[in-house]
Order: sequence, then C-alpha cells, then structure tokens
Amino acid sequence: MINRAMALKTFLVFGGGLFLLILLTWIHINQGNISIPVWTVFEAVFSPEDTLEHHTIRVLRLPRAVMGIVAGGALAVSGAVLQTVTKNPLSSASTLGIHSGTYFAVIVTTIFFPFAMIMNGIITAFIGGVVTFLIVYILSGGGDATPVRMVLAGMIVTFLFSSLTSVLQIFYENETQGLFLWGSGTLVQNSWDGVRFALPVVTAAFLLLLGAARKLDTLKLGDEVATALGQNVKAVKFVTIILSVLLTSVTVSVVGPIGFVGLVAPHIIKLIGFRSHVPLLLGSFLWGAVVLLMADVLARYIDPSFSELPVGAITALIGAPWLIWLVLRMKRSGNTDGGSVMAGSSLVQMRLRVLLPIFSILVLLVLFVSMSTGNYGFNPAQTIAVFQGEAESFIRNYILELRLPRAIVAFTSGAILAVSGLIFQGVLRNPLADPSVIGITSGAGVGALLTMYVFSVSAAWIPLGAMAGAIVFFIIVMALGAKMEFQPTMLALLGIGVSAFGQAIIQILVVRADMGVASALTWLSGTTYATGYGELLSYLLWPVLLLIPVLFFYIRKLDVLALGDDTAKGLGLDVRSVRFQMALIATLLAASSVAAVGAIGFIGLIAPHAARLFVGTVNQRLLPVAMMIGGLLLVVADLFSRTLLAPAEIPSGILVAVLGAPYFLWLMKRRSA
Repeated sequence: MINRAMALKTFLVFGGGLFLLILLTWIHINQGNISIPVWTVFEAVFSPEDTLEHHTIRVLRLPRAVMGIVAGGALAVSGAVLQTVTKNPLSSASTLGIHSGTYFAVIVTTIFFPFAMIMNGIITAFIGGVVTFLIVYILSGGGDATPVRMVLAGMIVTFLFSSLTSVLQIFYENETQGLFLWGSGTLVQNSWDGVRFALPVVTAAFLLLLGAARKLDTLKLGDEVATALGQNVKAVKFVTIILSVLLTSVTVSVVGPIGFVGLVAPHIIKLIGFRSHVPLLLGSFLWGAVVLLMADVLARYIDPSFSELPVGAITALIGAPWLIWLVLRMKRSGNTDGGSVMAGSSLVQMRLRVLLPIFSILVLLVLFVSMSTGNYGFNPAQTIAVFQGEAESFIRNYILELRLPRAIVAFTSGAILAVSGLIFQGVLRNPLADPSVIGITSGAGVGALLTMYVFSVSAAWIPLGAMAGAIVFFIIVMALGAKMEFQPTMLALLGIGVSAFGQAIIQILVVRADMGVASALTWLSGTTYATGYGELLSYLLWPVLLLIPVLFFYIRKLDVLALGDDTAKGLGLDVRSVRFQMALIATLLAASSVAAVGAIGFIGLIAPHAARLFVGTVNQRLLPVAMMIGGLLLVVADLFSRTLLAPAEIPSGILVAVLGAPYFLWLMKRRSA
C-alpha cells in the first residue's frame, strides 16, 4: 500500500510535471505577436527550413522557452537548498535579498566598471549574491536566526539595495537603458547566446548539488546529529550555499531577478510528500520550470499586445499569496516567532512643554535652511531679504512659491506618515509596523496608478484612488492579522507578501502605461519634486485638520491596547472596533501622503521609535513629538535630495530608505544580541 502511494506520488510529480512542461512549452512557442500555424511550428522544430517563420520560432521563441526551463529549474533548486541549509521554510533567493544584491552588483558594474562585465556579468552578480547572503545571515542572528527574522532581514536588505539601484538607474539612465524590464525579470531572448551561457553552469551546479543530496539529508537531522554521522557541517553548508548563489547569479545575469519561483516550486514537492533531497531537487527543477513557463504564458496572455510584461511581476502575483499561505501554515503548525524587535525605551525623559518648543525652533530652523539652499549653495541673506521685502521679485517668487511650499509639503507628509506609523505600531502591538512595511503604501500606489493610467480620470481623483487602494489592502492585512492573532513579527512577514503583491501590480501598470524609466522609478520611490500649495491643499490639509485633532483625544486607547487584548477588554474597551477604526485612520493618513509625494517608506517606522527615546511610551506624549520628528526627517531628506547631486535630484523616498533600512537592521541586531 505504501509503495503504491509512493508510486502515485512519483507519477504525479514527475509524470504530471513533465506533461505540464511539454504542454506549456508548446503553448509558449505558439504565442507571439505574429500568428504562425501550429503545423509550421512543428516543422520548424523537427524539420527546419530557411524561412522567416522557421527562423522566428528557432531563433526567438524556442530559446525563450528553453531559457525559461533552465532559469525556473535553477531558481527552484537554489530555493530548495537554501531552505535546508538555513532551516527556514521561507528561504529563497528573493526572500533573503540575494536577488537584490546580484541586481545591484550588475548595475554598479555596468555603470562604473563596464570592462568587468565579462561572462554576462556573472562574476559580479555572484559576488553581490554571496555578500548579500552573508549580510542577511549575520544580521538575522546567524545560526540562531529564526525563519521570520531571517526573512525580515532579507526584506530590509532588499529595500536598501533596491533604493540604491533606483538612484543609479535614475542618474545613469543612458548607461542602464534597457535594464528596467530586465530588472523586473524577463525571458526575452534574441538568440541562443543566453541558453549557451547559462545551461553549462546550471547543469554543473545542479549535478554537484545532486551529488551532495545525501549530505543535505543529514543536515535536516540537525547539526549535532550530522556531525555525529561524520559530516563536516560547515563545509557542506559553505559549498551548497555557494552553488545555490551561483545558480541564482547565472540566472539573474541572463533573465534578471525573478522572485518567488524558489519558494513555490520546492514546497509543491514537499507538500506531495518528498523529503529526500534527490527527488526533492529533481522535482524542484521540473516544477520550477513549469512555474516560470506558466508565468510567462500568463504574462503574454494578460497583455495580448505583447509589449512584454515582466515575468517577474507575474511570479510575484503567484508567489506573494503563496508566501502568505506559508506564513499562515506556520501559525497553524506552531512554528512561529512570537517576539518582536525592541520598540525602544526612553533615553532622556523630557517634558513636552520643554521638548515641543525645542522641536518647533528646530523645525523653523530647518525650514529656513531649506528655503536658503539651492543649486549654488546656502544663501541665508537672500531669504532674510525676502522676508524684509527687499529682495527682487524673481528671488521672492522662487523662495516663497517654490522652495517654501515644497518644504511645507515635505514636513506635512512626513508628519502624517509618522502618525500613521505610530498608530499602526500601537494598534497591531508591532514595533515593526509602518505603512510601507505592512503593505498599505503599495496598496495606495496601486490605487493611484489605476486611477491615472487605467481609468484615465482627472488628477483630482488620484487621492481617492490612493485611498481606495490603501483601504482594500488595509482590509486584507487586518483580516490576515486577525488570523495570526496580531503577532508582531509574523504580521510584518504577512506584510511582505501583501506588499510584494502590490508591487507586482505596480510594475505591470508602469510597463502597460509606458512610463519613462526615470519618471516611473522616481514616483515609485517617493519624491517631493515639484510639489507645492496644490498638493498641500488637495491631499494633505484635510487629514491634518480633520483626523489629527481627533487622534489627540482618541489616542489614549492605544495605551490600553498595549496591555493586551484580554486586559483591554476587562477595562471595557471594544478591542476589535477600536483596532479597526484607528487602523482605518492610519490608512487614510498614509494614502493622503502617497497621493501627494508617492510611496515614501520608513518615516512611519523611524519617527515613533525616535520619539520614544525622548518621551517614553505614552502615546499621547508620543503623538506631537513623532509628528515633529517625521516632518523634520522628510524636510531634511528633501533638502539633501535637491542639493547632494545638484542640479540633478535624488527622490526623497530613496534617501529615507537608505537611512531607514540600516536603522531597521540595527534594531533587529540589537534584539538578537
């Protein structure tokens, strides 16, 4: 009976997988913007002739399908090995940030060291992947890292490298021309060169991993048992990780960073019941090829104009729900990390009547510096002359109509994001919460882009679109969070999946809308460029006037929620109602900011943590201080964004991410120490 069940499983995995792969390959070859009869396709494959149709199939379509098989298999095998070595069912090249590291390394080499782009850039991609893995592994706690903590570290490292990559692509648009689609993952091939390059490397690495399959089996028993059985655990881990990163690197160097294949395919095999690494690796390769080819078929089916949707966005649409399901499954199995990153404690207890005047003076000072600083440096005399009525009309208009409103928009947006983050951290009892971390910002971005480029309505409707998208994603996050009992780190992990799903939709919309690469990256990164009184009045003023005053009277309920649901209920608080209402307010605040300045992250994470250093954990005291700090952060980021590389501008959101990601990682390291 057992043998019969195993035979059925083997038939389903390998027989069914092979049938699906052949079917998808056939469908894939028959797709294209030029219709070619099925019989012609058959002749081109098995009896080629010197005709345009046959050349189209053999030189363009067939290499693309084969590259999909090679890349999908390589990514899946890499994910399976990483899951074993790190003892983390959520590991893959995308969730651990390896993709972002390899992509960043290739971009840097392309711009600054083009002579080093030998062998399709695989060497630099490999170095970037190894370094990224080591960063994530060390910061998440090394051998003591929990699955959740490791993936959170991978997420933040991905944010950091993605921000740095966006800076380079914006300022070196000509040098990186054509890399935007590749950077989202694409199987487009114009010859067999990519297959010829990747196939030998993938084959060699795959065979070596198959040879190490039994050693990988012993690792599943635990390091101590593996050592007792005669294994050199450190050597096995080192070699297999190197081979896994090599598989990822060669794939990224040809088709770009394609995420989630290494997460989905190995779990398909494990769910069917295979645990030994020989069938696991073989099955993962087969089903990784199936998943990636299916995603590419879907990409070209969704966009019949064949303007090339990035296949990486489609795999994210498939893989993000899969990640969410895996996290929920971990909760049911009890394999969770109920802890959280330290929220921070007060370093200096200061009274608000002392602290708020200090911050107010600091805000005015920073606004003055912002108004006085331009492409030609710091000139306070001009600003003083403007307020004394002695400046020329051009200078007066330039400062009062351009610099000042832009700085006010930055301050107001930063303050709103800080309040949103503070509420989310209190409502979800999660110091990692931030509108960008838990997916609310990406939802607002989806809504805004849908409004702009799908429904083609006037710009006045953009904030409503952003709010609608944010509310939809908010409902999803809250529903999933309730199932996870709002465990802090697990909820952040769910946010990764929700955010990845939103980012995939955004990528598709950007490509479909045919936005310029620089403008798309700038908006997606968040920017205060060219903002003024219009954005202030349309998007930001009403939240400040309507929602913030309400919060000053309502925010005490967050202190009650911090005591735990049972205690809060015992004190007469309707926990579910309060949690929903306050999270909805935080969502509307985040959406208004996205409508005004795009998707700026980390302000809502950093500002409340910094405020706690001054006034402790009482939310009524935290609210005004967090607003001040959040506003200051974004004004400073705006100031540097237009002066660091003047006359060019860096999107403010990228500067915030470059500062916020290391801070987040420091918090994680502090917790694991």
